Amino acid sequence: MPYAIQAYIKLKRYKEAICDCEWALKCNERCIKAYVHMGKAYLGLKKYNKAKSCFEKIQEIEPGRGKMVKEYMELVDLEEKKDCQERKAMEELVKGEGKFTAVPQLLERLSRVGRTPLYYCAGLESLSRAVTDCTGQTLFRLNNSFSIIGSNGVLTRGLLQKTDDLLSKELCLSVLNIWRIVCFKNDENQKILMKCPVARRALVQLLTSDHVEVVKECLKLLRLYSETSHGRRLVIDNLNLHLLAENLMWCISESKEQQEITAVCILETFAAENRFRLKLRNLSNNSFFVAFKIILGDISRFNQNVLTLLISAVGSLAADEVIRQKLAQEEECWEAFLTATKQCVTSENKSILYHLLGLIINLSSITSSAMQEHAVSFCDCCVDLLKNADGDIVTGESQTATKFAIKTLTVCTAVSDMARQELVKSDKKLSMLRQFLSSSCDEVISGNAALCLAHCFELEGVATHLLGTDIVLLLLRLAAGDAKKTAVQQNAAIALSKLCQSEPRHIHKLRELHGLEILHSCAKLL
Repeated sequence: MPYAIQAYIKLKRYKEAICDCEWALKCNERCIKAYVHMGKAYLGLKKYNKAKSCFEKIQEIEPGRGKMVKEYMELVDLEEKKDCQERKAMEELVKGEGKFTAVPQLLERLSRVGRTPLYYCAGLESLSRAVTDCTGQTLFRLNNSFSIIGSNGVLTRGLLQKTDDLLSKELCLSVLNIWRIVCFKNDENQKILMKCPVARRALVQLLTSDHVEVVKECLKLLRLYSETSHGRRLVIDNLNLHLLAENLMWCISESKEQQEITAVCILETFAAENRFRLKLRNLSNNSFFVAFKIILGDISRFNQNVLTLLISAVGSLAADEVIRQKLAQEEECWEAFLTATKQCVTSENKSILYHLLGLIINLSSITSSAMQEHAVSFCDCCVDLLKNADGDIVTGESQTATKFAIKTLTVCTAVSDMARQELVKSDKKLSMLRQFLSSSCDEVISGNAALCLAHCFELEGVATHLLGTDIVLLLLRLAAGDAKKTAVQQNAAIALSKLCQSEPRHIHKLRELHGLEILHSCAKLL
């Protein structure tokens, strides 16, 4: 039965589709598919309130379908808005006012074939001045304008950069400009443009144009799409996303005329979309990450805002399990991370460093030989970050830097035995980590310091070197404290357990401080 209903909808026989849906609902009043198809049929009939009622019923039956229902409701709103715009546009056209009648007249002239590029440039220029509002945008759509441009050989050759003369460039700019004007805050025009084969190719290919003005205009149009969920959906469903990501990265790496700011903003916005990430799962095999590694290799060349947004975008991509797995295994990526981290520590470029360490921490959730190989070097960088110019420990004055550095130190000591050994070698009594256990520190810092200590206690002799220090007292205070995060108490309890297991003489101090009772009460956390 669902197949018959779908066929009716495809053939625009909406009333028959509704009848079949009603029959299906008599058999099963909770049939989700019936409500979906009935909603679509009512939408086809332009009965918007009834369509919304059908989709709302789905939410009522299965609250977990909220995302799907939201998308259908947005679709109804878009269709209703389009219908309203077209009615108003036709009313204005019938009135015969000059500024509205000019749009179809100009489009008729533009449809004439065999004219020179200069002729079409002038026509597009006039058209861009005539389309001044939503009604003008709608008349542009209703007069087959997208097809007129898409089927014009002179215009398409200019768009696809098949000629390299000055007029071709101006023609390309004129088309991109009119597209941007008619698509500005106009969902239906955005949808139609994305169905145009020439536009789909041009919007990706022109990002690597030799003409800076063309790249800028192309980026403006893509930025327009990136600003709404509807626009992002259209791009994800219609463009070659692998090539789009590569070409956006090319724009960023070229660092020309401020185009990199727009390009990285577009990339970051799309990287946050799950559907975008799913379609880019084999991204690490192409030039995207090659360019990323090159950029990290020389961060002094790039604007700080661009770098932070770019690292944030890659972090968003790494939210996908498959992309994260591939990126974590990339030897060259870890080398680039290390190079960039050292540059940031040396230049005290903290804003980039925080984002970079955040990405490193994220990727460290995947055990990889590449991470293990560079763990010692990352530990050294973090220790440098945790100390000021005089070699004293940084505490209250730079909590953000300390949080990121101590967390990175913790993940490095977790994956690498060599990293633990080097950390202990540089500070046998682990005085730096003990200082971060202080209750005056942020609990995220103290919790990670405790976990890092627990990793180090696994090495032979480390716990023995700490006899006579305040380590038991510090860990006990943390385990018995009122931390908002139970993980902090858990880490402290684990560290105490490993300390006493490695060196039983610490148990005497633990008994003296009534620590066994405290640890017993913490057992539920372990």
